[in-house]
Amino acid sequence: MADPGAAWASGEAQAPALPDVVTSPEALRRITSEWTKSGDLVGLVPTMGSLHPGHLSLVARAQRECARVVVSVFVNPLQFGEDEDYLAYPRQLDSDLSRLADLSVQVCYCPTPETLYPKRFATRVAVDAGSDLWEAARRPGHFVGVATVVAKLFAATGPCRAYFGEKDAQQLAVVRRLALDLDLGVEVVECPTVRDGKGLALSSRNQLLTVRGRESALCLSRALIQAAEKFQAGVVQGDELAREAGSLIKDEPGVELHYAGVVDPSDFQPVAVASADSRVLVAARVEGVNLIDTSRLDCPPLSSR
Repeated sequence: MADPGAAWASGEAQAPALPDVVTSPEALRRITSEWTKSGDLVGLVPTMGSLHPGHLSLVARAQRECARVVVSVFVNPLQFGEDEDYLAYPRQLDSDLSRLADLSVQVCYCPTPETLYPKRFATRVAVDAGSDLWEAARRPGHFVGVATVVAKLFAATGPCRAYFGEKDAQQLAVVRRLALDLDLGVEVVECPTVRDGKGLALSSRNQLLTVRGRESALCLSRALIQAAEKFQAGVVQGDELAREAGSLIKDEPGVELHYAGVVDPSDFQPVAVASADSRVLVAARVEGVNLIDTSRLDCPPLSSR
């Protein structure tokens, strides 16, 4: 069998074609409308770039389930607060396009802030359900920014399946409600969290951490495991499970706990008595980087046994 590497070096093989980069909603709408008219199911994977294997797993699933796939890359300024890391957020478009080429993605939607939010832009989208606690309380206006940009992405793409990761569970609930309430013809698909070999949930922000910071950040997934194990041992009081998960994170040197909660996944309200499908939410700051993680009580990220 011929060596593919040798063929590449000799010029006999060609590098994968980069996706077509589309920068305006009108251009994307023309493309996706043609696909839909042809009977093709369209998949959308919204991202803020700096793609990692978690993002790529969303793309792979979309490709399995849809005839055509669009990946959006846009760091959305509306969802960052004044004291947050919008300017520091990693941006690696050339690398992102290469990764998408390796997966044979044909279209990447890369609008600019000026394109999506032109002068005199005056509309915001607010979703009430699931958006008044946790990340919403810690980051006022965050989910308004998320809902606004997602509404614009859905409007530009048209009827589709949109793929989101479970790690952003509260965001996922907001997006589902948005799609349903506004009759957008979008099916929102939840995909499992992808983790590294030690259990840290993958995030573009992880690259801002040192090796030591990544080790410290493992306390988030350990807190989820501990909550699940205590539940399996018979502890069902939601506040107790949340308190112990939070204590584990607070005890980690160099980690600042933002919150820990055990919630009803339908409305993200704290539960007095937990059940198997109750969701544990944790968030913390590590080396100046805000991280979140979550799992259901019956589905912890790892087994510590």
